[in-house]
Amino acid sequence: MSTKIKQKLPKWFHGELYKKGATVRNRFSGEEYELNNVELSMYDFVIGSTIVLEMAGGYKHADVNELRKGLDWFRQNNAKAYMVLLD
Repeated sequence: MSTKIKQKLPKWFHGELYKKGATVRNRFSGEEYELNNVELSMYDFVIGSTIVLEMAGGYKHADVNELRKGLDWFRQNNAKAYMVLLD
């Protein structure tokens, strides 16, 4: 019998929860990884946060803190996807 662990987004996450997952490609290495809907929602949050922080030039502590929380969430919930897409 297989036990499926249902991932949940943390309470601090205020992004969109997608209905479907997708295959995502690492923008630097080209490696791909299949993400479920919850992982894809967090992935887009992390990438969006990274881009905003890079463009802003100055960093707000709260923005950096949420980005770190998103990366930590990924490490804990799908370490392999983290290594392929975000490390």
